[in-house]
Order: sequence, then structure tokens, then C-alpha cells
Amino acid sequence: MQQPTRTPTMLEGSTPILRVSDMTKSLQYYVDVLGFTNAAWGTEYFTCVTRERGAGIYLCCGGQGQPGTWVWIGAGNVEALYKEYVASGAKIRHPPRNYPWAYEMQIEDPDGHVLRFGSEPRSDRPFEEWVG
Repeated sequence: MQQPTRTPTMLEGSTPILRVSDMTKSLQYYVDVLGFTNAAWGTEYFTCVTRERGAGIYLCCGGQGQPGTWVWIGAGNVEALYKEYVASGAKIRHPPRNYPWAYEMQIEDPDGHVLRFGSEPRSDRPFEEWVG
């Protein structure tokens, strides 16, 4: 089978859309607990929360997806982020663990979505078994 011709273009990135059941509750969690900023244009039905350079998540009240979606978010220093999230009261599914692909932790939001924050694997620690 012949491969289709690809148009030369640069993909700019991707931003997941998570279904939330209560926008007020979700925004409180993402902004006050996880340190994201709500978009100025956000509504009670649809918004985007962002943190630092490039970490963005769309939140959609009652549509566009199912509870329990998993999202990967690259981070510069997962250990520091973990300490921040312990102090802020985030729901931590798993503290940082060292895997071949990343040093990562898992956070859960009010709708059961799992946010996997990861930074470069640690060279001073052995790799661990995957915990899902």
C-alpha cells in the first residue's frame, strides 16, 4: 500500500479536553490546589487551565469525554512539584517513582482523571515496576 503524501507542517502541540461534572469544584482544585491559572475567557461550561510554559488542559462541563481519562504532563522537577502538592492537599495516587521513561507521580482530580507528572528519569535510583 502506498503511503499518503504528508503536507509539510508543524504540529503546535496538543491539549487534552477533560469532562468535568462541576466546573466550580474543578476550577477550585486546578487553580487553588494544583497551581494552574484559569483562562480569562473561560465560562461555566468550558475553559482552559494552564501552568507555566505549555501545560494546558481544557475543562468541559458535562461533555466531551468520560471520567477517568489519563493525561501526561512533562515537568522540570517532579520532586519539588510533589512537595508542593503534598502541602496544598492534592489527591496523590502515587508519589514519584523512577521508570525508564520518566520520574513520575500520579495526581487525581475531582472527576477521577489521572494527571501523570513526569521529569527525566533519575540516574541515582533504580527503575521501578509500573504502578497504574
